[in-house]
Amino acid sequence: MSNVILEGIFLKRSQQKKKTSPLNFKKRLFLLTESKLSYYEYDFERGRRGSKKGSVDIEKITCVETVAPENNPPPERRIPKGEDLSETDIIERFPYPFQVVYDEGPLYVFSPTEELRSRWIHQLKNVICYNANLVQKYHPCFWTDGQYLCCSQTAKMAMGCQILGGKSFRSGRCLLKPDKPLPPTPEENKMMKKQLPPEPVPGGQSRTRKVVALYDYLPMTEQDLELQKGEEYIVLEESNESWWRAQDQNGKEGYIPSNYVTETKDSLEMYESLNPLQFALGTWLLLAAYFKDRSSFPTPYPTHEMLMMSPASKFQGKDGGFIVRDSISNTGKYTVSVFGKSSGDPQGMIRHYVVCSTPQNQYFLAEKHLFNTIPELINYHQHNAAGLISRLKYPVSSQQRTAPSTAGLGYGAWEIDPKDLTFLKELGTGQFGVVKHGKWRGQHDVAVKMIKEGSMSEDAFIEEAKVMMNLSHEKLVQLFGVCTKERPILIVTEYLSKGCLLTYLRDTRRSLQGTELLEMCKDVCEAMGYLESKQFLHRDLAARNCLISEQGVVKVSDFGLSRYVLDDDYISSMGSKFPVRWSPPEVLLYSKFSSKSDIWAFGVLMWEIYTLGKMPYERFSNSETTEHVTKGLRLYRPQLASERVYAIMYSCWHEVRRRQPTAEILFARIQ
Repeated sequence: MSNVILEGIFLKRSQQKKKTSPLNFKKRLFLLTESKLSYYEYDFERGRRGSKKGSVDIEKITCVETVAPENNPPPERRIPKGEDLSETDIIERFPYPFQVVYDEGPLYVFSPTEELRSRWIHQLKNVICYNANLVQKYHPCFWTDGQYLCCSQTAKMAMGCQILGGKSFRSGRCLLKPDKPLPPTPEENKMMKKQLPPEPVPGGQSRTRKVVALYDYLPMTEQDLELQKGEEYIVLEESNESWWRAQDQNGKEGYIPSNYVTETKDSLEMYESLNPLQFALGTWLLLAAYFKDRSSFPTPYPTHEMLMMSPASKFQGKDGGFIVRDSISNTGKYTVSVFGKSSGDPQGMIRHYVVCSTPQNQYFLAEKHLFNTIPELINYHQHNAAGLISRLKYPVSSQQRTAPSTAGLGYGAWEIDPKDLTFLKELGTGQFGVVKHGKWRGQHDVAVKMIKEGSMSEDAFIEEAKVMMNLSHEKLVQLFGVCTKERPILIVTEYLSKGCLLTYLRDTRRSLQGTELLEMCKDVCEAMGYLESKQFLHRDLAARNCLISEQGVVKVSDFGLSRYVLDDDYISSMGSKFPVRWSPPEVLLYSKFSSKSDIWAFGVLMWEIYTLGKMPYERFSNSETTEHVTKGLRLYRPQLASERVYAIMYSCWHEVRRRQPTAEILFARIQ
């Protein structure tokens, strides 16, 4: 048997009976290992384990959560309130339920204490965090008498009715192996012990902190607060992930987009052109490793010298161009690289200055000038050379930095008034209907999908739209809101001027370099890593569902919308809805979606990019494609793809158990 992570006695409810009775609740000894959750009979008189009664494979678990207590539970499952109980009474009580949901339905377990329940939920979430089929919704109440008490659904495997709250399983650092077991608590040593009251939160107030604005922001609603780049603000509330309540230096309060600010201690980001790339957990590290380790791959990643002299930079060859970057030779330090000219050297040269610090934690480039923070140091040298080859005049970047999209058109604005929209021109027709370029309140560019009747399950989509709006990432097309009060329904999103990636690739007038193709793949990879970190499946990842910004950034669009499509092209022979040519065998055969099916689609999208927009399996019909793919047929290597790039594509098309390429493998693969 694998090493035991946790062990404890709980009350277990039978999963086989439609109706429940006291006979269906049994005390069982539960053991948690890296591969299984098992339960056994237990001999209380002799204190030892009996025969095994059942187990659940860890890889099959889709959700672990608490369950709302029953109405009028029997005494043994009733939460004690102010009762003076003996130790024997405590041992006989199991008032804190939780659920382990897997492919056969929910397993209901009752804990004697809330602390013990929290401990098991924490460890279970840790060991399942890399499971491919984790769900986004769950049933907060019991399955009883043939239905869920929360939503009255009668199918035991029905999708949950409530979105998982709090931090997602992957919101922190999720290890490939679970954490070492925590030291045993008194409850686990003696099997049960009376629960201690929770410690009070001092003051009950949230800790305020300072942030610096990275971009200017003009309020879009009366509740918003104006931001000025470089100014400091105090964050008062962070209950909404995308919009924080803040206060400016004049005491004015309002809501600000959280992606427009950075921590005061991190405000160096305003100057840092080679900021270390941030990538999501799990299999979406795919191409990210290639771009992160530029010492292993000297080209095509631009060095700071190449950036400062690049024709792409508007400050090419200008005296005073500078970059703040991680120091290559001094780990943990920053280097300021400056381009300067002199009368003796009209061609100019680049000098590198390491940011040093004193024992008193003050920073300097020239020792006579000390500063408490690096941004203060940079600000000083922007106005004074003070020993440098030139003062710091122009921050240099590989591409023009533009303000990101906000999650909605102002705080709390998700239902958009159609009267605020002005339509400029038609962009095309998608699977849901006409898409138009427009303006919101005459000033903000937006794209508007006009949903044609019969193309979408409208009620289901409207319920999910709020969730989608809170998904915000620089490589995702931002959903701003919807217009649902009139028909047709309108979906309002971020506008990207260069349009659909598929059309862009097929434009024969555009000559694309291999580095540009790889950059496109990286953009999509980052977006998908973010979606996976939020436990959100795309289900329809393809070049037709990606758009390109004016700066050439690829952004992923229409995530999650395929669930609401009513379109024959998305119907398999089994009646399920999905895009056949981008789907893996487990979807084609069993309609089993997961992050791994998104990875398969990502491999097909890479193939589209490197063939400049060819149709996958172009010689076959949908039914023929299904037959060939399930028998092992895979797409050929595109002419523009190197063997190593094709190896990445192919790794996305392995059988589902092997479809997990790691960053380490990809370091060796990409060229």
